Amino acid sequence: MGSHYSNVLGGLFILIIMSPGPTTATSRPEPMMNESSIGSDRATSERSLLANELALKPQMGWSTWNHFHCDINETLVRETADAMVSMGLASVGYQYINIDDCWAEQNRDEQGNLVPRASSFPSGIITLADYVHQKGLKLGIYSDAGTETCSDTMPGSLGFEEQDAKIFASWGIDYLKYDNCNNDNEDVKDRYYKMKQALLNSGREIFFSMCEWGQEDVATWGQSAGNSWRTSGDIDDNWESMTSHADQNDQWASYAYPGGWNDPDILEVGNGGMTQAEYRSHFSIWALAKAPLLIGCDIRYMDNSTFKILSNKEVIDVNQDGLGHQGRKIKQDGDLEVWAGPLSGNKVAVVLWNRGATEATITAYWSDLGLNATTLVTARDLWDHSRVRLPSKGQISASVPTHDCKMYVLSPMPPSTQRDRSAAKRSNV
Repeated sequence: MGSHYSNVLGGLFILIIMSPGPTTATSRPEPMMNESSIGSDRATSERSLLANELALKPQMGWSTWNHFHCDINETLVRETADAMVSMGLASVGYQYINIDDCWAEQNRDEQGNLVPRASSFPSGIITLADYVHQKGLKLGIYSDAGTETCSDTMPGSLGFEEQDAKIFASWGIDYLKYDNCNNDNEDVKDRYYKMKQALLNSGREIFFSMCEWGQEDVATWGQSAGNSWRTSGDIDDNWESMTSHADQNDQWASYAYPGGWNDPDILEVGNGGMTQAEYRSHFSIWALAKAPLLIGCDIRYMDNSTFKILSNKEVIDVNQDGLGHQGRKIKQDGDLEVWAGPLSGNKVAVVLWNRGATEATITAYWSDLGLNATTLVTARDLWDHSRVRLPSKGQISASVPTHDCKMYVLSPMPPSTQRDRSAAKRSNV
């Protein structure tokens, strides 16, 4: 490994040790914002979004778009909700069933309301929401901060923000993905703040997922506008797209914290365009980066390998850790990378990621991770579900296959245990 280090993780780890308890969203420094374009209600709205507690941890669920695109209907949504529960995915944290583009008729009704497409959703959205809620899950829907959605088959919400937010609330919607097509070149911040305020006025707590493709450095103002924000364009089901999205998202790591999250897009795990090793890397990096874990495959028919990746509770626990610090790339030597981030309880999550074409050994040193070189730790392999023996002091090392990764949680031993072990070693000399 080379010497391309970052001091950021070390600083974060020191913060955990020095602070009296877990950092909360309200105690974090606020991202920089351009107040002149925000409006007088912005600070109050930001507090309201944090207070709704919908995004204290990254959202988890499923979305229609990556696998089905516009080929959607209420039967698919119902069957997916059934599978989410019966397969045990709901029990490990997945809760949102999100309908993406193409759910509505091309025209609004005489009162200007959006209308569910009769051929696809004949029972209506209220009935579908009731079904999903009875499963203990939540229903998400899609709209666009423009005149039409990206499929050009249904109206957008530009100019109808208050009306649409109220009808979503009346239907029992829990989540809104808000896209960015056909926007008449109107100011992106103004368009998203209008819908944010409309949701706050709707009378229902609705998670606000901003899909504005990372425009205007959205991470620097997203926390005051929504609960998550896309940091890139749409992901594709291939290695190049996935790694590119990981890197684009990584540059904004310091702006994510409980209440709002960087979003590198929906998971492609299980859609068939990548190997199992690549999907394992995909899921590991998304989890470490506190990205939304939104499944994008057909969970009704996924194979066991896909299920094992998506249901790995130990990896999910890293994503859902209460501290809420986004992990990041801290060391790179060509295609060999170390990604890491602090967790609650003074623990550290580490991913050794081989983006090269051949198997290679990757090492993370304690100095990379903000740990003292003499600190004793226990290491847990999150994919092998086993404790790792550390033959060398102050480092963790592994041979990693091409396009694969190793993922660990390091737990520093209590100071008393470390003193006892040092004393025992001296007595044996």
